[in-house]
Amino acid sequence: MVEAIIIKNGYVVDPEVSKIQKRDIGMFNGKFLDPTIIESYGADISYIDANGSYVAPGFIDIHTHVFKDYTTLGIEADKVGINQGVTTIIDAGSAGLDNYVTFKQKVINTSKTEVLAFLNISTKGLCNGGGELANPNDLMASAEARIIFRTEPSLVGLKARMSGSVVGNNGLYPLLHARKLADDLHVPIMVHIGNPPPLIEEILPMLRKGDIVTHAFHGKPKNKIITRHQKLTSEAINCLNRGVLFDVGHGAASFSFKTLSIYKEKYKYPFSISSDLHVRNYESPVGSLMQTMSKVRGLGYSLLEVVAAVTMEPAKTLHLTEQGTFASGTRADVTLFYETDVCMELKDSEGEPMIVEKVIEPYLTIREGKKVYESNVGTKP
Repeated sequence: MVEAIIIKNGYVVDPEVSKIQKRDIGMFNGKFLDPTIIESYGADISYIDANGSYVAPGFIDIHTHVFKDYTTLGIEADKVGINQGVTTIIDAGSAGLDNYVTFKQKVINTSKTEVLAFLNISTKGLCNGGGELANPNDLMASAEARIIFRTEPSLVGLKARMSGSVVGNNGLYPLLHARKLADDLHVPIMVHIGNPPPLIEEILPMLRKGDIVTHAFHGKPKNKIITRHQKLTSEAINCLNRGVLFDVGHGAASFSFKTLSIYKEKYKYPFSISSDLHVRNYESPVGSLMQTMSKVRGLGYSLLEVVAAVTMEPAKTLHLTEQGTFASGTRADVTLFYETDVCMELKDSEGEPMIVEKVIEPYLTIREGKKVYESNVGTKP
C-alpha cells in the first residue's frame, strides 16, 4: 500500500541549509520526497497542517540509558524517545558484550523509537551496577569486539566511563584499552568525564576525530574544560581542533549553565545536546531532551543551533546517513514541535535556576513516514 504524507504550513528547521523557512515536507513510502513529485503521482495523500509549529528532522538523543529491568538506571525507551519527540536514541553503555543480545531482544526489537547503542568496554556493562571498569578482567577482548561489531548493526561505538568511582585503581588503563579497540574497529569512543582520577588533562589527548566527550559542560570542582581564568584548557582546544565532539549529557550531576555560558561567550565550536536520561533524573532535573534544549536556548543559542545539536551534529559524528536530515530518499523521521512563549524556571544539575521565556515542546513524532506519537499537551502559540 502506497503511503504519501505532505506536511504543510510549518516552519521547517533545516540545519543542513542553515535556514528556517515555511515550506512543505513530503514523505512517500517511508522516505523523504519532493512534495511536487508526490502530488504528480496522483496517489492518495494525507496532509498534516503544521501551522504554528516547527518541523525538523527527527531528533537524536545520543546519551540515554534504556536497559529497563536489567540495570538500576534503565528507563523505557519510548517514554524518552517518540513520546518526547525523539525518533532516535542511543543508549550510552548500559549493555556490554555479555548482555547485548538481551538488550537487543528486550529493547531494540520492541521499541517504536529507533534504539542504537554504544557498547560498554566492560563485558558486564552496567548490569552489575557501577564500577564496571574496576576489574581489568572484565574488559572486552579485541577478537570479541570484532565479532559483535561485525554482526550487530545497531552498535555505533564504544563507551568508557572515566571516573574514579568507575575505574577504581586502574587509572587510564581502561581508556588505553578502549583506544586500541576503537582504532581496530574504526568506531568512535564516547568518554564520560567525571571526578578524578584520571585527570581530564590525561584523558583528552587520547581522543581523536569522531570521539565524543559527554558531560563536557559539567560544573564539578575538578576535571573541567574551563580554567580558573574562564578559558578552555589547552587540551580541550586541541581536542576540538582535532574534531572531537563535546556533548552536553545533562544527567543528574553533569550540566552547568555557567560552564556552557562561558563556552558560548568565547568559542564557536559546535557541540551536541543530549539528556543522559534515566529513571533517577527523569522527573528532575532533566525531564526530556526538549527541556534540555530549552535550557541551552535560554542561554542565548538560536533555535537553528539547538536543532543542529540534536540532528546534524550527532548524525555527522556517528556517520548516520538516514538520520538528522531531510535529504531526498532518506528515512522519513520527523519531529514537529512548538516553541511556546512562557516564563518558566528551569535548573541545571547544580541546582542553579534560570528563567526561560521560551520552552520547546513536542507536538507530533513521525517514524519512517508514519505518525507514532501525537501530544495533547502543547498548544499552538
